[in-house]
Amino acid sequence: MAKNVTQAKPGGGHGRIDVHVRAMTPANGAVPLVHAKLNLYKLTQGEVDALRASKRIEGQKAAVDANPAWMLVAHTHTGPAGDAQFAGLENGFYIVLYMNVSPFDKNMVRGRLIGISDGDMRGECAYQLDTRFRLETEFYANGEKLSRLHGLVGDHAWVTVKHDANETNPMPEMYYVPEAPLQSQGKDGVESSARLNSVGTTEVAVNVYMRAYDDAGAIDPDDAAHYRNARQVIVDEPSPLQVAGKITTQASRTEAEWRPVIAHWTLIRNSAEALSFNNYQLFVDHLFCHNAGGVVPDFERERFHDKERAFRSLEKRRALPFNDSDSYRVLKAATEAFVMVNCGVLRTPYAFRGQDDAEYLDRRDLPDDRKLEEELVKRYLSSLDPKTKILPYLALIRSKLPDVRIHMGHQEEHEAELCAGFIRERLVNPCMMELIWAYWQEEGMLVQTMNAITRRFQNVRALGHGSGPDPLANMEIDMLRPLNNLLWGYVQDEQHRLSVVRRNYEYDHHYGIHLDGKAVRDFRPADSRSKFIEAFHNLLRQLMPFYRQDDDTTVKADAFPILNALKEVHLILSQGAHNQFGDLPSTARIEMLMQQWMLARPEFREFLPTRLMVAHPEPWMDRVDAMKKVQGWSDTSIAHFRDLAMFGEQLLLSVRYSHWSEVYDPTEAFAWARFWRPQAQGYLHAYRAVTGVDLTAETANPKLEATMPSVLLRQRLEAMPRTA
Repeated sequence: MAKNVTQAKPGGGHGRIDVHVRAMTPANGAVPLVHAKLNLYKLTQGEVDALRASKRIEGQKAAVDANPAWMLVAHTHTGPAGDAQFAGLENGFYIVLYMNVSPFDKNMVRGRLIGISDGDMRGECAYQLDTRFRLETEFYANGEKLSRLHGLVGDHAWVTVKHDANETNPMPEMYYVPEAPLQSQGKDGVESSARLNSVGTTEVAVNVYMRAYDDAGAIDPDDAAHYRNARQVIVDEPSPLQVAGKITTQASRTEAEWRPVIAHWTLIRNSAEALSFNNYQLFVDHLFCHNAGGVVPDFERERFHDKERAFRSLEKRRALPFNDSDSYRVLKAATEAFVMVNCGVLRTPYAFRGQDDAEYLDRRDLPDDRKLEEELVKRYLSSLDPKTKILPYLALIRSKLPDVRIHMGHQEEHEAELCAGFIRERLVNPCMMELIWAYWQEEGMLVQTMNAITRRFQNVRALGHGSGPDPLANMEIDMLRPLNNLLWGYVQDEQHRLSVVRRNYEYDHHYGIHLDGKAVRDFRPADSRSKFIEAFHNLLRQLMPFYRQDDDTTVKADAFPILNALKEVHLILSQGAHNQFGDLPSTARIEMLMQQWMLARPEFREFLPTRLMVAHPEPWMDRVDAMKKVQGWSDTSIAHFRDLAMFGEQLLLSVRYSHWSEVYDPTEAFAWARFWRPQAQGYLHAYRAVTGVDLTAETANPKLEATMPSVLLRQRLEAMPRTA
């Protein structure tokens, strides 16, 4: 929207004209028309006489459009109160012309003739638009239309903008922007909906926009006036159901009410599993080693081909400025393709798994009789345009920035976009990855293990061992000869990888946590999420009494504390979604997946003294544990750090991308706690194994639970020699 101009000074005179523009609404009467465009023309005496002779002037009204021969003196826009002023006018005749479309009053007199003289230096005119709009409200529950005048808590209110003739949008130059909590559900904002969360009277409102004409009489797409059309909706408590017939009692666990957001959480869980190392290794082995990989599951076949096509496209465009680095280059392109295809949960076809998803919901005591894709598309996602659906949280962010345009994706433009705006692909199909995954992998010594190996590969002595021998000095690297070309490319590409300092600053910006060590000693963050650890651990702690109550078939578990904790974590996470939020997590994920794949190669099994009888869930883990033993690092298994990374990512994604700020009914928090129970309890166990802090204990220790994980890890490492 253009900036409001409340005053225009066309000359050096002392006259002025005050203009008032109002729109009539059915429920609230006359309301201000904001940013209405007004043109001021100065007429000669001859032009005034000609208008009077043509009988197009009646009193002070001129039933005329702009004449190119008239002299345009100034133009302005009405302010928030619907008022504007032309000041500094010399004596003479002026016409004030209303310059916005008015489709419902086609015979509206747009012009006002006003004379300014020494005896009458102040003129005034008013416009009142008879818009005849109305907002029709219907109520839906569980996808079914209800025939009642009032809504009930839990219903969805659908609001439609209509005209007297039942037209929903009589002119293409008009569009509508619903106010929160309403969200647009149709073309031009004609239809919108909101969930009714509380008893009482709530207001639903739509801003009606009417585009302006430019001075040549053509529609100006960048200029529009608007006014607010609102109505009150009464919301009652749901009526209790009458119970009839034979009544029996049986103690069974309460089943949670179905919420459409469950379909979104299912996609997040499936996406996280699709991004797992085992799936990545299967893809890379099939791509480069032909039949070396395992069997591709049926639900993964379509995306497997998408990943291969993405790899072929990227492989042609990715190059390294080094000799003999082809092996590393194609591995890098393949990893990027794998992450690109699997990280977005809204990419069609949606990654639902039919029977597997239904069984997971059944184990969580959640309704499993819904068609997840239908629930996602029809009841959960919001409309960005008639053909595109986006997450409600991102739709809320988009509605706060209506003046920011949307760019097409790079794959359609084939050019870098340099102007400000949303990238369409990131708004429609955001990449579902959390940087906390990389943080816990790094705390588990994955990156440090690769650094130690590459130093030995370059014949560089390890740091931190004083005058003693390098722990890897007597380990011959001859068995790594088949990986020589791959390691060569990895070492040469070090300057193009993220540094530990770069990642560390972003860990702090996202979650207020950072690494502890010599490499990050001079740490000076500008913006830290200092309350994240406290808020996240409070959320996890609130889950324990909930699960105890939920397992008791005689008690209805209270989810209000969980809802409040979810709102707090969501707010903190959204505050850190800036700077490198969209790029650094995916880049770190690509680099660490490559490190895991190289460590999983059989050559490293021979290079490092691994313990083959330990059943690690992923084949690279025993290499990291072996390196930690050789170097004298922490003796906590990398498996616990991997669980923290995997479970922490899924939990935070479900909190970040759900619109918790608009939820006031604990039903959704109840479903969240049940759906994510395995991940939450897995995270709690792994956190105790890694840091020694038990978040499930009956008595809380706020200071210890809010302590930085890296500090707790350092304290355990310092105590290890004394307790070994």
